[in-house]
Amino acid sequence: METKNRIAEKAEELYMRFGIRSVSMENMAEALGMSKKTLYQYYADKDQLVVEVVKRHTDVVRQQCEQIASEAQDAIHEIFLIMERVMEDFRNMNPMVLFDLQKYHPLGFQRFNEYKNQFLLDFIRCNIQRGIREGLYREDVQLEIISRYRLQSMMIPFDINVYPPTQFNMAETAQLIAENFTYGLATVKGHQLIQDYQEKRKNK
Repeated sequence: METKNRIAEKAEELYMRFGIRSVSMENMAEALGMSKKTLYQYYADKDQLVVEVVKRHTDVVRQQCEQIASEAQDAIHEIFLIMERVMEDFRNMNPMVLFDLQKYHPLGFQRFNEYKNQFLLDFIRCNIQRGIREGLYREDVQLEIISRYRLQSMMIPFDINVYPPTQFNMAETAQLIAENFTYGLATVKGHQLIQDYQEKRKNK
């Protein structure tokens, strides 16, 4: 089990840095200092390894999001804490990762979509409901429409046709989109809180 975990950890590291398509099973074996034969004893093929990496990564993100939600002082604070977490991820992520997953590894992409359309969508809904209760988001928000809109807007920075990596920084793009979305939801009280959190972030 230890060896299997070590393989998955190295795979995630290399996929995030170089993209999935660029890293072959031979590259993986070399990086791990093992033979391809040994590697295939633990993962039958690259597809199986990719699915495992997606599962591990989404499980970690899910746990971190749940912890952030429980620690955040309010709904807007939660958004800013999540943004910090996402920015950290995106700074070390090859923009081609999601494109490669969708095009070359349908099982891995299906696993990612299940996580996105179930956990992430519900997480967004809960944040909006919390913000409304706290008087930070407008009461007239159409929950289902806006939750799904936010979910899709989170994926836009990965679209290399909309934001080519040679022209746009993925982390900065995601941050700007999240901030603009939050401003659109916020009440006057919420706007002031956004500005306060932005100021605190600048002064860090």
